[in-house]
Amino acid sequence: MGFLSRFFSNDIGIDLGTANTLIYVKGEGIVLNEPSIVARHKATQKVIAVGREAKEMMGRENTDIETIRPLKDGVIADFEVTEEMIRHFIRIVQKNKLFVRPRIVVSVPSGSTEVEKRAVRTSCERVGAREVFLVSEPMAAAIGIGLPVEQAIGSMVIDVGGGTTEIAVIALSGIVTSESIRVAGDAMDQAIIEWMRRKHSLLIGPRNAEMLKCKIGSAMELEPEEEAPVRGRDLVSAVPKTLIVNSREIREALAEPVAQIVAAVRRALEHTPPELAADILDRGMVLSGGGAMLRKLRERLIQGTSLPTYVDSEDPLTAVVRGNARVLEEFPRYRKVVY
Repeated sequence: MGFLSRFFSNDIGIDLGTANTLIYVKGEGIVLNEPSIVARHKATQKVIAVGREAKEMMGRENTDIETIRPLKDGVIADFEVTEEMIRHFIRIVQKNKLFVRPRIVVSVPSGSTEVEKRAVRTSCERVGAREVFLVSEPMAAAIGIGLPVEQAIGSMVIDVGGGTTEIAVIALSGIVTSESIRVAGDAMDQAIIEWMRRKHSLLIGPRNAEMLKCKIGSAMELEPEEEAPVRGRDLVSAVPKTLIVNSREIREALAEPVAQIVAAVRRALEHTPPELAADILDRGMVLSGGGAMLRKLRERLIQGTSLPTYVDSEDPLTAVVRGNARVLEEFPRYRKVVY
C-alpha cells in the first residue's frame, strides 16, 4: 500500500523563480533545482534546451539560437515559453506517473497582480494540473523556515530572490503588512555590469557578474578584502581582456540595490502594528532566498534597523519550496494560506 501510495501520489510544490525553478514531489523531497532558462531555435521556435543546458548556451548563442528567461521580476513575462519550461520540468519529475494529473502548489510574489496570478494558474493548468493552489512567496518561506505563522505572534521574513525581494510580517495565517520590490539578485548582477562598464570600460555578461557577486560580493567590509579575475571585452580596444577586481569595488557597485532592500524593510516595519512590532523586536527577522547568501547582508540589515536578524539555518535557497512542501504535506493545517 505504501508503494502504491507513492506511485499514484502526484502532489507537486513549485518555486517558480526568476533565476531558478525548484520542484518538490510529495514522498520524494526536492527533486529538481534548475535555472529558469529556455533555449530555442529562432526560425522554428522549437525548444532545444531547458535549465542548466540552456544556461550553458547563454551568451554563446549563434544566429539561429536564442536563450530566454521567461520569468521577469518573479512573474511570467513570456507565457508560451514558461509553459514549455514547466511542462519540461514536470515531465522530468513525473517519471512513471504521467497518467496521473498532479495537484500543484506554486508560490508567487506577494505584490503580484490578479492578471499575473491568473497567468501562473493558467500555465500550470495547461500542463495538466488537477488542482492549482497559489501561496505568496514570503508566506511559503516563513512556513519553510518553521515560523509559527498560524499563531498570534508576529513573524517577519525577508525573501531575497532573483527578481524580487519579498518582505512580510505574518500572524494568524495571514500577511499583516508586506513590501515587494523588484530589486534582488538580478538587479545586483546588473549593477556590477554597469559598474564594470563605467569604471573599467569592460563589458561583462550576467554570468561573470553573478560570479563576482558570489565570490567577492558583500554588503559591508570584509576582513581581509578579497579579489578575483574577471574576463570581458575592453570597450576602448574592442579586444578580450582579463582584469583583477577587488571586493571594495564590488561592494560599491552593490551599494544601491542593498540600500533599496534595507529601505524596503524599514518601510514594512513602519506599517507594522505595535504589538507585532514588539514580537519582531523579541524574535528578530529571518532572511531567506538566494540573495540572503550575499555576505554581510545580515549585518547590514542589523545596522539599518537595529533589530536581530538571522539567516535561514537550513538552506536559504530552498526555503520557499520547503514551505510549499509543508503546505502539501499538512494541507488541512495550512488551507488558509493558499488561494
